[in-house]
Amino acid sequence: MNVHNEIAFATCEGIFPKIRVFQIMKQEGTTLYFATSRKKAVWKELQANPNVELLTYADKVSVRCVGTVSFDVPDDVQQWIYEHNEVLPRLYTSYDKLDYFSLNIAEMDYYDLRPTPPVLKHFDLITGNVGDGFVGERFSKN
Repeated sequence: MNVHNEIAFATCEGIFPKIRVFQIMKQEGTTLYFATSRKKAVWKELQANPNVELLTYADKVSVRCVGTVSFDVPDDVQQWIYEHNEVLPRLYTSYDKLDYFSLNIAEMDYYDLRPTPPVLKHFDLITGNVGDGFVGERFSKN
């Protein structure tokens, strides 16, 4: 995700999933930062249900992350995001015209289709547990 900052970002609108392309504005370890506007549907969806999933994919490797967003983003991080993004100043006159949120990744799945057998690792970043996932019946341990 350090290299591929454009991701598929999933929220819920009521009981229905809603997905869109979103850009990670900043990453600090397992915390991702985003910017949007409270005039957009995504902001209202996050306010109603802060649980999200995101997915990035490149070169037969996908990373899926799950977590709950926080709306408590420090002012200096908000300013940094605005100043280091070429698109935001074209759309907004000041960093404080935007709304910011962060995602502390709680769970992550890493799926690499390049080797045989493929690699599927599940990371629970809250408990620290790491597990292997099912990649196909040819490689099932049962």
